[in-house]
Amino acid sequence: MHLGPLASAAQRDRVQCYIQKGIDEGAKLVTGGTGKPEGLEDGYFVKPTVFSEVRNDMTIAQEEIFGPVLSILPYDDEAQAVAIANDSPYGLSGGVWGEADRAKGVARKIRTGQIEVNGGAFNPNAPFGGYKQSGYGREYGEHGFEEFLETKAMQL
Repeated sequence: MHLGPLASAAQRDRVQCYIQKGIDEGAKLVTGGTGKPEGLEDGYFVKPTVFSEVRNDMTIAQEEIFGPVLSILPYDDEAQAVAIANDSPYGLSGGVWGEADRAKGVARKIRTGQIEVNGGAFNPNAPFGGYKQSGYGREYGEHGFEEFLETKAMQL
């Protein structure tokens, strides 16, 4: 696996704070953690970090971290999985894996601006943008052009 540095010291520090918050709130650290990865003293690197035993009310489950941090949240059925996914003020992107028709059904219920089904490839012609607090408007594709237009209704 190849993983590059984050964009800035500020973002690295922000991600480190999220990792510490996950530990402080009681999530189980599976791998990674705070501090720099061994052998990478230069650059804004963060250890790839995985948490289990995460509850949906924890900060690491509720906020967009934008760093190599994965939170594992258990669920009992599809309805609970969708409820967990939608119980956030954010909705930029997501992913669903499973039998194709079933996964597409779940993906339709998740409130995100884009969603990958079974690792589907990014489509630069598709509109990009989030729901809720994850963005306003769309970029790319035909919908992206609308950001630069002003619509006028003429009443005759």
